[in-house]
Amino acid sequence: MSADTEADTEAGTVTKGSAPETVPVQRSFWAKYGTTTGVWTARVVLVAALLLVWQWAADRWFDVIFTSRPSEIWNRLVQWHQDGVLWPNTWVTVQEILYGFALGAAAGVVLGFLLASATLLYRVLDPFIMALYSIPKVALAPLFIVWFGIGMNMKVLLAAATVFFLVFLNTVAGVRQVDQGLIDAVRLMGGGRWHITFKVVLPGSMTGVLTGLKVAIPYALIGAVIGELVASNRGLGYLINDAAAQFDTAGVFATLVVLSVIASVLNLLVGLLDRRLSRWKPVEAR
Repeated sequence: MSADTEADTEAGTVTKGSAPETVPVQRSFWAKYGTTTGVWTARVVLVAALLLVWQWAADRWFDVIFTSRPSEIWNRLVQWHQDGVLWPNTWVTVQEILYGFALGAAAGVVLGFLLASATLLYRVLDPFIMALYSIPKVALAPLFIVWFGIGMNMKVLLAAATVFFLVFLNTVAGVRQVDQGLIDAVRLMGGGRWHITFKVVLPGSMTGVLTGLKVAIPYALIGAVIGELVASNRGLGYLINDAAAQFDTAGVFATLVVLSVIASVLNLLVGLLDRRLSRWKPVEAR
């Protein structure tokens, strides 16, 4: 080693075998968020164009009595807000959706993992589960009214019953798609059932679970609103019934707008959860 190299080594500027220095890449805002910005811009432009065409075409291409117009829908939302009608009824429906979604999703995930692990038991129960899944949930509403009354419990349980099967079936599919080679590898390394479950099966099946949660969001909303449509004196389903009885098309569309916003927010939350739990995957596989 030369004197210069020894001096550099003593000074700490050169270290044999040290890791290379990482230099952060400076990227512009457009390089980081250009695609996302473009997607959201296209969405906003599309929605604005549809609303403008709808506003212009009302009473020109179709009867405004049956389709209303965006300006009237907005006025109805403002009126309900000022009258104190919108937010109390929205909060009732939001509670029913959240409680029903949480209850149905939790039951679907837990039973999905348990039955997917018990192959023989699942084969025995499979036709009965599919038979129950095939029953239209709106047909359960009268029965739920007899069992639980017309209060919030009925709507929550109807939403939960709707969510349960979607989450359950997707969870079972996710567990069954876990790579058997990974399970065998953990066993060869001396891993027990706990290691296999929490280190392989749970992360590997998370795609199926999250897919079930995403698919179930609108069905939780549907279950709650169906319960309100059948028997209720509050909630967004009640507002739809009341507006339809008065042939208030703007009121019906205004309620549908609120329901769409609720579904979009819930989808956004599940999407954030998906990104959080999928950080271990390669970027292209997310």
